[in-house]
Amino acid sequence: MHNIVLTTFNARYSHASLALRYLFANLHELQEHAVIREFVINQNIQQIAERILDERPEIVGISTYIWNASDITELIGILKKVSPQTFIVLGGPEASHLPHRTDFSQADYIISGEGEVAFYELCRSLLDKQPPAERFIKAPMVDVSQIKLPYDHYDDNDIAHRYIYVETSRGCPYLCEFCLSAIDEKMRYFDIDVMLSEFEKLWQRGVRSFKFIDRTFNLKLTFSNRILDFFLAKEEHFFLHFEVIPDHFPEALRGRIAQFGPAQLQLEIGIQTLNPKIADNIHRPLHLEKIRENLQFLEEHTHAHLHLDLIVGLPGETLQSFARNLDTLVSWSGGEIQIGILKKLSGTTLARHDDPFGMVYSDIPPYDVLQTADVSFKEIQQMKRFARYWDILYNSGNFMQSVELLWEDDKVFNGFLAFSEWLYEQTAATWKISQERMTRLLFEYLSALKEYDTKTVGIKMTEDLAKAGRKPPAFLRLYATVTTEVAIDAATKRQSLRKRDD
Repeated sequence: MHNIVLTTFNARYSHASLALRYLFANLHELQEHAVIREFVINQNIQQIAERILDERPEIVGISTYIWNASDITELIGILKKVSPQTFIVLGGPEASHLPHRTDFSQADYIISGEGEVAFYELCRSLLDKQPPAERFIKAPMVDVSQIKLPYDHYDDNDIAHRYIYVETSRGCPYLCEFCLSAIDEKMRYFDIDVMLSEFEKLWQRGVRSFKFIDRTFNLKLTFSNRILDFFLAKEEHFFLHFEVIPDHFPEALRGRIAQFGPAQLQLEIGIQTLNPKIADNIHRPLHLEKIRENLQFLEEHTHAHLHLDLIVGLPGETLQSFARNLDTLVSWSGGEIQIGILKKLSGTTLARHDDPFGMVYSDIPPYDVLQTADVSFKEIQQMKRFARYWDILYNSGNFMQSVELLWEDDKVFNGFLAFSEWLYEQTAATWKISQERMTRLLFEYLSALKEYDTKTVGIKMTEDLAKAGRKPPAFLRLYATVTTEVAIDAATKRQSLRKRDD
């Protein structure tokens, strides 16, 4: 039995909560009475409540996010009905900002901000039968040199089956209004020697995939270069994921990135918009020529897999402006382009744009935009479908050659939108479309509606599937000119496929 249960709903089983491990690491003498219990969204909530209460906890600490807020509300309700004496403590981004848009009223305490110290102090008070009078606890930013690090609390199962998240800094110097990181403007860095020691311990335990959650990994080059050097010295294969700013790749950093081999390095680059006026509206730094130049370098001189982000529905941005963004970005990079719908995250300053730009959002998580003065509800719905099909067909790398037949004259947006709307007419769905059916529909559209020669389409599609390690469905086999290539590691498949041959 454990006095304290730390829990959350992760978006997928492969995710592991770094936040819970930070809290656990900093419970000091209470740690031996605590346990981490992680679950996944859309599991049976009553069964989860049963598993938590089997520990007979006095305190349940729950980490809340935009993707799990609804599940957590239901969980709290069950826990308080069945075990009203158990203290429920919430923390995390979705609970940290008032007023709450999800009903957390049954929680006993809510910690706003970084909880490593505040949660420990609250647990001490509750276990000592001295509950604080104040329900909403505003935690100050912690001194990152003083808190205990969480990495020893990844267990062997985590290392074998889940992403291992790490961080070397907190905060972001930029003020992008759609992003929670803008709230914490002060950059704080962990001791680099300590961090490298932690990475070495994880490496010795078998970790070969590291997902860095730093918001601006390439901002402080003394840090980023030492971390890159640490991994470049390793002889076994590994995979690294970094979030980077697009306009800061000086020569020293470029030289190191160029040394990484295929499927070793993924860079998540937040573009969001290429429209200077829109970027200025939301306080987003935008240096177009630098971005173009850096993307060109990454494409031509490195093996890095690029994951680029664009957002639909930013204040003042039209669909025509977004179309130009996408067309331009495809011409600059062959990497993944993640198309996201704007979300109004709790704690951000986006609300100031609501009246001037007619911003209307859903009241249900993830609080996505429903319409703006410039983009109608119907168009937002079309773009949600567009984004889903784009991920299946373009980002997946399964149809690298054939998907480009959907557009002419570099009008990527127009060509893919036409296909997207036709595809929805045929399927009335964006999920649970089998690979074979999607392949058949793409073949039909290209040959019948776009009027390409069926042999040309068939050959391109079978070559694409072979490169992706997939066998063509029966109807395509007569066009096969190559055999299926060797199987591709699922963990790095997209990274392997998306580099352009040219």
